This record gives sequence, C-alpha cells and structure tokens, in this order.
Amino acid sequence: MTPEILIDGECEARFERVKRAFAANFETAGEIGAAVAVTLDGRPAVDLWGGYADRDRARRWERDTLVNVYSTTKGITAICAHRLVDQGKLDLDAPVAKYWPEFAQAGKRNLPVRFLLSHRAGLPALRAALEPEAIFKWDRMTSALAAETPWWEPGTQQAITLLPSDGW
Repeated sequence: MTPEILIDGECEARFERVKRAFAANFETAGEIGAAVAVTLDGRPAVDLWGGYADRDRARRWERDTLVNVYSTTKGITAICAHRLVDQGKLDLDAPVAKYWPEFAQAGKRNLPVRFLLSHRAGLPALRAALEPEAIFKWDRMTSALAAETPWWEPGTQQAITLLPSDGW
C-alpha cells in the first residue's frame, strides 16, 4: 500500500489551481516528493512541499529538503542567446567553432550553434570519468566537452529523448 501523500505549506487562494496541479502530480503522475514556490511582488504567494525524499518513502519531504536541480539555466541561456541573435552578435547556423575554436575537435568542426541550443549536438554527457570536483572547474569542463566526440550524428536525435536505458 502506498503511503498517503501529505502536502504542507501555504498557498494564496488565487493560486488554488497551482496547489491542485501540485497535488495531481502525486495522485496521477507518480511523483514521489517535490516542492514549489512562487514569489510575486517580493512576497511568497505559493510555498508548498509534499511526499517523500527517498524512493522507499521512508523520509518525508520537508520545507528545507535539499535536491539536485537540473536545467535551471536553460531559460536564461535561451533569452541571452536570442538577444545576441537580435543584436547580430550570434548566428544560430554558424559553427560553434566560430565562437569557441577548441570545440572543433572530434568531428565537431561544422556543428551549428542551434544544435547545442536544441540538444541535437550528440553531446548528452561526457564518456570520460572526471574527478568529482571537475564540475566546479570551468577550464576542466569546457576542455572535456570540446574534446568529446558526439554520441550520434549531430542533428539526427535529441538528447532529451534518450534515457539511461538507451545505452548512454
């Protein structure tokens, strides 16, 4: 039997639909644990959390449960890239190597910028195991990515459609 999912926190009445959608993730989408917060005009309007912090459902999700967050910079990156396009400073069809010459390694000489922005570059991860602290070292990570060979022919697949069970 699945334990009951309790949702804690506060939500302004005008955001009740957010609260219902949050609850639906547990009821119909198989969510285990999550949190959502919305700040409006500098004030918290939604601050909800619920479920469990582990797959065994032994540890409740708390207000301050720490989690890894991924893809948090995608929206800002897209905005910045498109502002540069608008200003004539970035060409989405130009090779990445025009802006980052080291990237031309390993068969990526003509790979266009748009393939990076649309996850079609064939670079979902690094094959080489790096030291754990490498993720915090700009030069180490950019060198490793520049040296990486695409996992598939760029432009033929989208990285976000692949799962670990697909072999990467």
